[in-house]
Amino acid sequence: MRHHVTHNSGSSGSSLINTSTSSKRARPLKSHLVSLCFRVLEASIAENKASLKRTHTEVWSDSPNPHDRKRQDNCPVGLKNVGNTCWFSAVIQSLFNLLEFQRLVLHYSPPARMQDLPRNQKEHRNLPFMQELRCLFSLLVGSKRKYVDPSRAVEILKDAFKSSESQQQDVSEFTHKLLDWLEDAFQIKGEKPKNPMVDLFYGRFLAVGVLEGKKFENTEMFGQYPLQVNGFKDLHECLEAAMIEGEIESLHSAENSAKSGQEHWFTELPPVLTFELSRFEFNQTLGRPEKIHNKLEFPSMLYMDRYMDRNRDITRIKREEIRRLKEHLTVLQQRLERYLSYGSGPKRFPLADVLQYAMEFASSKPVCTSPVEDIDTTAPPGATTALLPPPASTGEQPDASVPPECSVSIHKPFTQSRVPPDLPMHPAPRHITEEELRVLEGCLHRWRSEVENDTRDLQASISRIHRTIELMYSDKSMMQAPYRLHAVLVHEGQANAGHYWAYIFDPHQQRWMKYNDISVTKSSWEELVRDSFGGYRNASAYCLMYIDDKKPFLIEGQMLSGLDKLPPDLKEYVGADNKLFEREMEEWDALQARKLQQEKLALATASVARQPMSTEPCPPDNTGEPFTCLNLWPYHLKQLFAQEDTPPERDYRLLHIIVYFIHNQAPKKIVERTLLMQFFACSHLFIFNCTLSFKNNLMLLLLAQMWHQDYRKFRDTTVFLLIGLELFLKKSYVESLMYLIYAYQYNKELLAKGPYRGHDEELIAHYRRECLLKVNEHAAALFETGEESKVNAGLSIMNELVVACIPLLLVDEMEEKDMVAVEDMRNRWCSYLGQEMEPNLQEKLTDFLPKLLDCSTEIKSFHDPPKLPSYSTLELCERYGRVMTSLTLSRTPADGR
Repeated sequence: MRHHVTHNSGSSGSSLINTSTSSKRARPLKSHLVSLCFRVLEASIAENKASLKRTHTEVWSDSPNPHDRKRQDNCPVGLKNVGNTCWFSAVIQSLFNLLEFQRLVLHYSPPARMQDLPRNQKEHRNLPFMQELRCLFSLLVGSKRKYVDPSRAVEILKDAFKSSESQQQDVSEFTHKLLDWLEDAFQIKGEKPKNPMVDLFYGRFLAVGVLEGKKFENTEMFGQYPLQVNGFKDLHECLEAAMIEGEIESLHSAENSAKSGQEHWFTELPPVLTFELSRFEFNQTLGRPEKIHNKLEFPSMLYMDRYMDRNRDITRIKREEIRRLKEHLTVLQQRLERYLSYGSGPKRFPLADVLQYAMEFASSKPVCTSPVEDIDTTAPPGATTALLPPPASTGEQPDASVPPECSVSIHKPFTQSRVPPDLPMHPAPRHITEEELRVLEGCLHRWRSEVENDTRDLQASISRIHRTIELMYSDKSMMQAPYRLHAVLVHEGQANAGHYWAYIFDPHQQRWMKYNDISVTKSSWEELVRDSFGGYRNASAYCLMYIDDKKPFLIEGQMLSGLDKLPPDLKEYVGADNKLFEREMEEWDALQARKLQQEKLALATASVARQPMSTEPCPPDNTGEPFTCLNLWPYHLKQLFAQEDTPPERDYRLLHIIVYFIHNQAPKKIVERTLLMQFFACSHLFIFNCTLSFKNNLMLLLLAQMWHQDYRKFRDTTVFLLIGLELFLKKSYVESLMYLIYAYQYNKELLAKGPYRGHDEELIAHYRRECLLKVNEHAAALFETGEESKVNAGLSIMNELVVACIPLLLVDEMEEKDMVAVEDMRNRWCSYLGQEMEPNLQEKLTDFLPKLLDCSTEIKSFHDPPKLPSYSTLELCERYGRVMTSLTLSRTPADGR
């Protein structure tokens, strides 16, 4: 019998378990290893389609400084995204961190004789791919780079599924090709040793069942096991449902039963047990794939004993007991619901509260009249009486039970300024005797006590049953097959677009790591749960990889590390690449040194006899005693300007370079010589021996140049901020954004040298964030018009500005407001995926979203900074003061500034 388990996902159904008991074994790898890739590829058909058209110039570029790309200590190496290949990175990193799989790939060698190769391995793709995979793994082991480029391996894969047919067939072809390669690479013709790839990832299960009244029993092989997500709350519920199909009770019924059903029992579990969570379904009504965002929990330690064939009898007993308990639980929950939601109408209330309210009503002080009879119906002239009830008939007899004193006080709401003290605050009975009240209170007290006791008993019974079910498989005999969670592959986005990354457990450091393309960072179980269980944003796990906890060789290798663990040919390959990278860093350092030397020489010859920054002449000296003025000037500046807590609109550091120096505690000699140079420049005097002395002291000259360059950067930062904020206030957000981006970057570099080197970082961060949100909203509004030109303009703004700026906000994960802003922008665009739109808009959106959803913190290359106008000191101070005052006036508490 040939067993198939299929389901709709993405764009087409796929055979996820396709095995046979015949002599010719179906290729097991066709249902596992790259089925890891298959699910993400199936979910990102449009993404891959777009990536095939995309050129490398559109891929985010590396930092020009190789030191930014240097691996830190023994941090794991990342994989560069070379064009919507985050699916490749997530899968490869998960497999690479299985040390047994890593060892098999690194030490793989093709057969010496070509005739020993399977026929399809001679098609010029299998062996080149395996060689590229070896090289890629060796770089992940021993590279000095922070991340490496997988382009060569990826291109071979892409070539395998390029065709003129539909994209769905391309994905299917790709899956089969890659799986064939991995299996064939370790299969030698004419020999019968076990294939190590099959041994690592494949197990067997026994299918026991009834088909049209006839019993059958088949042993089948499985790889990645598919699990449905819809309707289940945790992994065990998914597994229980997957292990039983159809009317399984017919197994124990008569032979001639017409019912059909089957059970699956694992007879052999693989060392690496992988579950595919089916979160992608094809919506027949809408004609497109959709993603299931339901929450699904899974444990870090999974015990598989209850699904093993050796425990078949005891598991059936426990399943029957659980079934009985759940039926009882359903009855109890229904009873409890009647107590907690009492009533026959549309509104329900807890019964204990209903009885309490009745008791409060009965115990209230009796009222003398109806709620409307104590209102004066005799209105003064001109008063409105239409809303008052008509007076009682003159023939109506007074109620003898009402005490006569009760009719004396009548509340007149239009003439009295206070409520009479005897008017009840709540409804109350008109008449109740002491005997009635005593009987009723006794009954209500007793009934409420009974209801509360019944409710507590029901809740306690429900809790006990839940606990009993949870502990059903906790005895030692059912905890002999432990599997530890090794990797979780996560997808964020919708069915036809998204981003992928992996959480992988580091057994040596006993912590989770997040592998997100080039970014490899420390993580935690809490972060994994947030991103993987589902129900949060649009992120959820689509693949779980567990490993046999009793087989440490899977994740523990020899004590060798780095290049020592590589075979000689790969050691030479990585060594050569590391030397190439070192030479790249040396050439960069030499180039920067030459540039710095040229800048120093240029500054040394041009800046000695002129004012370094300010274009305004210094105040003329009227005392006739220049050196006395020179000695007093720093004191006056310090007293007048160097106040650390001045408001932004009066930033004295902009008035003069000396104020900036004093603020930042520049060396005394730098302050003195700067004052001396400016004094002589203002007085048109040149003391050649002083200038010569300054030139001759090279160290002092270089130090002065550094301080003057910092002040120049401070002025440039101010101008960037000034223009950016002016444009922001004019609501010219697109034009404002780049100025604010560079203001923040320049300012951050300054603040790294001291707290008074730059401006308030939080203020710039706030307006940079707000401007980015405004730009995002503007681009989304253009996209919503559906007009070709406006749609293209909106996506151009997103690609060139927003997408490029997002890593700047993500690079500092301590800034929670920036993280929230990024998620808001992403969710704004993800919301379109569930809406009807023209096919061309859908294609553009699908092409764009992966870039927006990429979570890497790689800083993208920007255009050159905007050219800055030249402002005089007076003009700069005045304009800066005006814009800061405007911000203060327009600021609200919600701004957070």
